[in-house]
Amino acid sequence: MLELLALEPECFYWARRRGTGGAWEVVQISTVFGAGRDYWTVARTGSDVHDMVDDYEFLAQVALPEADILSLSQAAE
Repeated sequence: MLELLALEPECFYWARRRGTGGAWEVVQISTVFGAGRDYWTVARTGSDVHDMVDDYEFLAQVALPEADILSLSQAAE
């Protein structure tokens, strides 16, 4: 498990709510309420729900794809 101090803002992580034993889901560390660590929240992917960072346990950061992603104009060609 990752320590809370290891989290980075605006990054995505595999996480689940503490104490529930629920399914792992991809969440984002959001700075919508402020850039300071005390204001970070967990934004659940696909919704506008924000929870407290302390309410989650974090397994791993989601890695970005290594391949270049095509722009929409390149993809249309």
